[in-house]
Amino acid sequence: MLIDVHGHVSAPPELYAYKATLLSHRGSHRNSGAGISDDRLREALRAPNPSFGGVSHLAHLDEAGIDLQLISPRPFQMMHSESPGFLVDWFTAETNDVIARVCALEPGRFRGIAGLPQTMETGPEAWAAELRRCVTEHGFVGALVNPDPYEGTKQPPRLSDRFWYPLWEALCELDVPGVIHSAGCRPPARENYSMHFIQEETLAVDALLQSSVFKDFPTLKILVSHGGGAIPFQRGRFAASAIRRGERLEDGLRQMYFDTCLYTADAIEFLVRAVGVDRCLFGSEKPGTGSVRDPKTGRWMDDIHSLIRDIAAFTDEDRDRLFESNARTLFKLEESTAHGTD
Repeated sequence: MLIDVHGHVSAPPELYAYKATLLSHRGSHRNSGAGISDDRLREALRAPNPSFGGVSHLAHLDEAGIDLQLISPRPFQMMHSESPGFLVDWFTAETNDVIARVCALEPGRFRGIAGLPQTMETGPEAWAAELRRCVTEHGFVGALVNPDPYEGTKQPPRLSDRFWYPLWEALCELDVPGVIHSAGCRPPARENYSMHFIQEETLAVDALLQSSVFKDFPTLKILVSHGGGAIPFQRGRFAASAIRRGERLEDGLRQMYFDTCLYTADAIEFLVRAVGVDRCLFGSEKPGTGSVRDPKTGRWMDDIHSLIRDIAAFTDEDRDRLFESNARTLFKLEESTAHGTD
């Protein structure tokens, strides 16, 4: 069975028209919701999408043989840096409700990962309220954590800062993983949002490695998207710093989990060697950035499952861990959770 831990919701245009309306009136017309019907949600999953190579979300999953996908908001749409902050609250709640409805309309195919209303006008205690709602009311199995709620416009507290502790407390209380994944990126930042993802995930891993977070929260579960940014691939440089602190970088990295959304077989194999197969989970972000065909192979760039199957160094047990058992353990997915089961 293939469990993809890195997916994002495919929603109809009405959700983003709702966002545009919120930004236009800045709350003066109150919160009317997006008004999306079930039929429109189904259509968004089944209609060919030019942004995804002219193929629908479900067709991408079917072609790849992905049985279950964990879906979260499209990160670049989350508008954490917008003001007033209640607009972020409204849009996040609406998006999470859309995700919950998609999961209900496609039972056994999707499980929800919550977006958090990470406006810096409030803070982690307020963000945790939406996390609790999504886990207790919608059955979501984790939450996206954006290390940069300012979206490139200011310097946020590092993840090692006690500022974040109320969120770590809530994740431990609910026993769900936090999934490190950056969101949008705005001027004056120099990078685009794709580079921002990798940069912020690198900074997140570095901050956690040099902190007491996992000592203070020994049951905290953190999954870092996109293979952990640069850290596993530049680990020699960071290993030297760890030695100076009297630590081993390998031990620090193995306090976290990492997904395989890397798009090349050599990068995936390197990640697994760096952190261990038991700390890696299959993630494709399909459909998304990688949904374009490689002219050399004819495959989709985000056919991560094919890349993993091509790596000769992996055993059948390794692939089982990557594709299924690690995800079941980390996200506490019941054995009956599978496409086509009741």
